[in-house]
Amino acid sequence: MKILLIQAPSVESATTERVYPIGIVIVATHLVRAGHQVALLDMNMEADAYGALKNRLLAERPDVVGLSLRNIDPLANKTSSLIPPFIITTRMVCAILPETPIVAGGTGFSLFPRRLMEELPEIRYGLTGGAESSFPELLQNFDQPGKISGLCYRENERVRINPVSADYSFDNYLVPDRDLISPDPYKGVNAYAPIFGIETKRGCPLKCAYCVYPQLQGKVMRCRKPIDVVNEMEMLQTRYGIGDFHFNDPVVNLPAGHLEDICEDILRRKLKVTWTGFFREDALDEDKVRLYEKAGCSCFSFSPDGFCQSSLDILQKKLKVSDIIKAAELTAQTDVLSIYHFMTNVPGENSGTIQEAKALIDRLYEIHAPKRNLGAIILNNIRIMPGTSIEAIARNEGEIDADTDLLYPVYYNPRKHETMRYELETYHTTKNVFTWQKVELK
Repeated sequence: MKILLIQAPSVESATTERVYPIGIVIVATHLVRAGHQVALLDMNMEADAYGALKNRLLAERPDVVGLSLRNIDPLANKTSSLIPPFIITTRMVCAILPETPIVAGGTGFSLFPRRLMEELPEIRYGLTGGAESSFPELLQNFDQPGKISGLCYRENERVRINPVSADYSFDNYLVPDRDLISPDPYKGVNAYAPIFGIETKRGCPLKCAYCVYPQLQGKVMRCRKPIDVVNEMEMLQTRYGIGDFHFNDPVVNLPAGHLEDICEDILRRKLKVTWTGFFREDALDEDKVRLYEKAGCSCFSFSPDGFCQSSLDILQKKLKVSDIIKAAELTAQTDVLSIYHFMTNVPGENSGTIQEAKALIDRLYEIHAPKRNLGAIILNNIRIMPGTSIEAIARNEGEIDADTDLLYPVYYNPRKHETMRYELETYHTTKNVFTWQKVELK
């Protein structure tokens, strides 16, 4: 069959940091292996996204269109949504090729499959979870697909959703074929974040109160062999000239030993690469931090989220404030930037916890001051996602109710401390500006 896979708009504008669409490239790689003819379109890289969509549909005239919804909204406290452009994309496909069935998937779709299938009758099928196996399986028997993992379908005008199989492993992982979408146009697009992602594992056993990674990838970590990860990095550097990567894992330095083996192999091969990832604070020690830096780590990204112990406990981080400080002390000794993400106005916030937040900000600036390697402190309110502990808390407190539509941006931000984020932004940005400009704050 002839398949056109489309990455629907995943960013707000052409100036927003973007990512190479590894998800649809993984699916396309499996479809090609299954004998299908596959074309791809990333609307995020087009100056006229809908014009490009129309032209590609008319040029390809595929048998099936696959639509990927990666992000439902930009997060970062923004109230804009990426659902409207997804709806427009879906309806444009249906308007131009009304006889061509649409299969929807992607991480954003996987969070709200029923809601989106009900909103968009144009979608013939949905696929939740990883679709590299389920999409080829669906195409084998498109009209009567049966019990395919993660399949969303309609039966008697109701949306049915098959459970996602939890038995995925990397034993049969196919390295995504980047020739299907050339990496060249993506080089140099971003100002800060690496645009090329690599998978080293899937799944997360942590139970952070706001996070949907366990829903999307499962609660059990399944790791790729370190040698396979480094093989892919070496291949991408040799073949495409790519040397800057982001490890897509929920937590890059868990389980113990996996990232260390990757780093040792990078060093053994003398690869000149850089990489980033999100680190677990209490899994660091001095030797590991030095190894990561030597192997090309270009940024230690942390997401402790809670400024104080009560917030860390509410958010179910299983961390102590001392873990955050220790991680800062370890990474501050390197020449690598550190970035910290925190959430504001979490449940239980009060004037005392706000003072504790300011004290931790002060401490992080003190720790990173000697080497000036504090990249940023990023503050966000909590985006309420379905099925999370934060959703339950928000419902119990009356912050949301049965009429609240979580498909669109809804943040946990009770009125009593709803301006806390701005107070802390002013506090730490003032400190940032005066520190780096070497002006004494009066």
